[in-house]
Amino acid sequence: MSRINTNVGALIANTNLAKSQTSLDKSLERLSSGVRINSGADDPAGLIISQQLKGEIQGIQTAMDNSTRASNVISTADAALGEVSNLLVSIKGLVVQAANTGGMSADEIQANQMQVDSAIASITRIANSTSFGGQQLLNGSLGYVTSGVVTSALHDVQINNVSFGTASTIPVSVNVLQSAQPAMLQFKQSAVATSVTIELTGSQGVQELKFISGTPVSAMVASINRLSDSTGVSAMLTSATDPSSGLTLTSTGFGSKNFVSVSVRGDASSFVTQTTSGSIQQRAQGQDAIASINGSMAIGNGLQLSLNTATLTMSLNLDPNFGVGTQNFTITGGGAVFQLGSRVQSNQQVGIAIDSVSASHLGNATDGYLTDLQTGGAASLDSNPNKASSILDAAINQVSMLRGRLGAFEQNTLQTNINSLQVALENVSSSASDIQDTNFATETSNLTRNQILVQAGVSVLAQANTTPQAVLKLLQ
Repeated sequence: MSRINTNVGALIANTNLAKSQTSLDKSLERLSSGVRINSGADDPAGLIISQQLKGEIQGIQTAMDNSTRASNVISTADAALGEVSNLLVSIKGLVVQAANTGGMSADEIQANQMQVDSAIASITRIANSTSFGGQQLLNGSLGYVTSGVVTSALHDVQINNVSFGTASTIPVSVNVLQSAQPAMLQFKQSAVATSVTIELTGSQGVQELKFISGTPVSAMVASINRLSDSTGVSAMLTSATDPSSGLTLTSTGFGSKNFVSVSVRGDASSFVTQTTSGSIQQRAQGQDAIASINGSMAIGNGLQLSLNTATLTMSLNLDPNFGVGTQNFTITGGGAVFQLGSRVQSNQQVGIAIDSVSASHLGNATDGYLTDLQTGGAASLDSNPNKASSILDAAINQVSMLRGRLGAFEQNTLQTNINSLQVALENVSSSASDIQDTNFATETSNLTRNQILVQAGVSVLAQANTTPQAVLKLLQ
């Protein structure tokens, strides 16, 4: 068709040239930025998921940093606890040495007492000075706070882990179904009829006692009690006001690990023991407490109860006189909370308690506390080294348990969490790259194609613009 007002060929060539130019610009943009999605128009769905993945990647990276920082906090606390443990061990040596009164003078014992005082002061100083980034670690500020604990019924309540969720407080109900009991055997006679030798065995050891014919039970009680620290068995009159009621042998500790055993040499009928129910028996075993805490069955070990669930980990000691019943208290806050996941949710947070290790907190209500070993205390070296030894054993065990709990938390929770997050970061980053990053091999091919199309479009448009010139020949 010979028309000059409308050059249809040029319009078609121009349209295709514009498309090729747009594709070429897009290829250049993707190759220069390295990103396939530079605006929402490039891939709306891809943009949405890529931004979500970016947020998840940032959360995972921060969670890894949090876990590493938490591991550093735990390592710092453990290093300080190691020094506390060393000091406790050195005090233990001083206590044992001071008990050798036959080989040590009063001045030497006093010198040991000065070292004990200095070591105890150092322990409290470590507790008050150990910190990480301004956060005190061992002074009790990272321990859980309780309210309403009846100390006449519950002792040494230790909360190790609590999951508060969306709650601000956690109520705790301790329901004791069976009380802890010591082992007990009874001798019902007022005196031994014939001379007898008995072998008395308890959790602490065995001793042999000899009683001549006619020895009253009051004298037997005194003899047995003089050796109770080496046997773990004490004695008392079955009825305090009636010496003829016989005697009762009782383990000094509570629970199934404590026992009383009597072995008679010679005439067995001269010293017959029986249980409190009246059955003749030579050995009796203690009874562990049975209780539930917040509806979950607790593990009983003598007077001690411990619970380990996903929401609450704790331990406590029952008062020997508490018996059966229910005690309630509340956990109001506290603890060290570590954010270990990419989302701020309770199931991605872990809490752990780091209780105070100052001298006034090391030990327990039954044996006493480390401060009792100081000069003038109830367990100082010149007053009661036996009590001092018991307190130190409890304190050493307390610090060791805390170090073990922190070590398990660092290894089994923090390190495994870091390893898991590293794998998650790799997978999420790979997914984000597949969606958003430019495939240079494909895009380079598209660039070459679009460059050729643009060049061809320019050439064709030039030819289309010369087509109307053919009309001039008709005007000649």
